[in-house]
Formats: sequence, structure tokens, C-alpha cells
Amino acid sequence: MIDAQLPPALAEAMRRAGYDAAHVAEFGMANAIDGVIWNEAISRSAVLVTKDRDFSLLRVAKSQGPIVLWVRVGNIDNRALIRRFLSAMPQIAEAVARGEAVIEFVGS
Repeated sequence: MIDAQLPPALAEAMRRAGYDAAHVAEFGMANAIDGVIWNEAISRSAVLVTKDRDFSLLRVAKSQGPIVLWVRVGNIDNRALIRRFLSAMPQIAEAVARGEAVIEFVGS
């Protein structure tokens, strides 16, 4: 589940690459508050992909919740972001499979 600060095109590119992905805008949640997004990710058993540090801090503080994939890249072109993200997906998928609570994607 891709958070609002990231482009909807990321979800589209992930789906084309064979990953199950959706942007919060697809659920009518583009302007939803963090708690609503958090609960939606839990109800969908989704990995929450976000640039929002608050979600990673919340996940560390709780013993349960969605896996948070914290995207820590600066302001880069969406195409560059998507290329970097897709190239890292095998490692990201491995971290998800291991059940890591917070996964940091620096994108270098």
C-alpha cells in the first residue's frame, strides 16, 4: 500500500513488475490521516510504503502492525525513483519475507 507522498505511478510500475501494489488514492484515501492509513494497511495485511518517518517510529513502538517500508530518498524524478525501487524489490521482498518490522529503502 503506497502512501500519498509517493507517486501513484509507483504502484502501477510495481503491478507491471508482478507485485501486488495499490496507492492510497485508489482507496479514496489520498488525504486520509495517518491512523486511517495505518488501520487500512493492517486490515489488508499490506506493507505500508511511505516517506513518512512517523509510520516507522510508530511501528517500532508497537509490537504489532503492518510492515513499514520507509522510503528515504530525496526529491528525485519519479522515473528515477521507480527505477531504483524496482531494482531493489528482490531485496525488499526478502526483508518482507523475513518479517522485518521496518525496512529502510535509501535508494542509492
